[in-house]
Amino acid sequence: MATIKLKKPGGAGAPPPTPDRPPVRGVGAGAKGARPTLAQAQAQRAEREARYQEQLRQRFGDRPPEGFVRRGDSAQPAQQQRPAPAQRGANTAFGARNEPRSAPRQHAPRDDIRNAPPQRDPRNAPRAQPQRDSRGSRDAPHTQASRDPRGAPPRPPQARFDPRPPPRPELQNAPHNAPRANRRPRHDDDEDDHFEHTAHAPGSLRLSKRMSELGIASRREADEWIAMGYVRVDDQIVSELGSRVMPHQRVTIDAKAKFQQAQRVTVLMNKPVGYVSGQAEDGYQPAVVLVTPDRLWREDRSGTRFLRSHLNHLVPAGRLDIDSVGLLILTQDGRIAKQLIGEDSEVEKEYLVRVASVDPRGLPESGLALLRHGLELDGEALRPAQVEWVNDDQLRFVLTQGKKRQIRRMCEAVGLQVLGLKRVRIGNVMLGDLPTGQWRYLRADETFG
Repeated sequence: MATIKLKKPGGAGAPPPTPDRPPVRGVGAGAKGARPTLAQAQAQRAEREARYQEQLRQRFGDRPPEGFVRRGDSAQPAQQQRPAPAQRGANTAFGARNEPRSAPRQHAPRDDIRNAPPQRDPRNAPRAQPQRDSRGSRDAPHTQASRDPRGAPPRPPQARFDPRPPPRPELQNAPHNAPRANRRPRHDDDEDDHFEHTAHAPGSLRLSKRMSELGIASRREADEWIAMGYVRVDDQIVSELGSRVMPHQRVTIDAKAKFQQAQRVTVLMNKPVGYVSGQAEDGYQPAVVLVTPDRLWREDRSGTRFLRSHLNHLVPAGRLDIDSVGLLILTQDGRIAKQLIGEDSEVEKEYLVRVASVDPRGLPESGLALLRHGLELDGEALRPAQVEWVNDDQLRFVLTQGKKRQIRRMCEAVGLQVLGLKRVRIGNVMLGDLPTGQWRYLRADETFG
């Protein structure tokens, strides 16, 4: 059996310890010593370059032999040699790059370079400006030979995309401040035809106007439905605004348009004093602010559930001034608005008016006759009206017009002062027991006329 003996370090026969090795650089790095500083290295490099240049002059003079290659540079073909020192602006005869700027050497200029025209680096040559066409777009192709100093073959011209529409010939020579020609007028609901340049058959009407006459929709609604393709003329869809039809042609609307119409609501309100019918004015709120769920009449029998969308485009169909009370109609349905306040509307409006006579003898019979027919407002004769006494101080008016403050001005014309005015009926719809300041929906079985 073999036995292994272990020896302690430092014992007999152990190699002597290796002394500590000095660091690679710095103090004690050997005979090389400390590294020179940057300034010292630059000075040494400049001194070596100066000695090398002096040796070249002693050997070759001011002009180096043909094909001379500087020490450390590799030989290059003649066609790929670097530009001459005079072209590069070097400060030595042999292209010394590291000679100090503080002591440049002056050399006699060469005759062939002194009289030669100045040469420019092709890389710094200005680019050829692209040609522009009559519209100012850069459609003319660049000349590649004028841009590429290497003599590469020119590239084929490439078409450029111009996003601008082509100019109109009739407007090219127009003055700067001239109005736009052939501008299409904005759409409105007047009697003018916006398509006068289009020839149409005698007796034809605009489709939207014909739909309004038939009570199908208002002109604005009709134009919206025409654009959406909801209107048919003799079972043919018409989707172009401004289309014309003959009176004998049959006009129908799509089921989608009928559904939209069915979703529009009409509200009946008993307007109190201090609210205006339309937009707010002089610090008074419009009556539409009263259309809230908490003011809905609890005896409403329409079966319609209140939605916030019912307030959109809810407009009054007929006026009641700030001091008047009674039945006010607010609707989203253009047909109802046209029926009640259209120029050819014949729907009756009934009022109860409390008056006081300026004359102590009261209103004569001739004054009552003038109220019924014979008065003028704003230079226009009023339509006949039904006027009769209800009691000693109250008159009942039935009108088919709705001029601004019409009843008050009529009474003033015959010597009566209006103390109170209440509207109680519009067509077949009565105010009834609807409390002041509350509202209800128009029922499906109710019509104005």
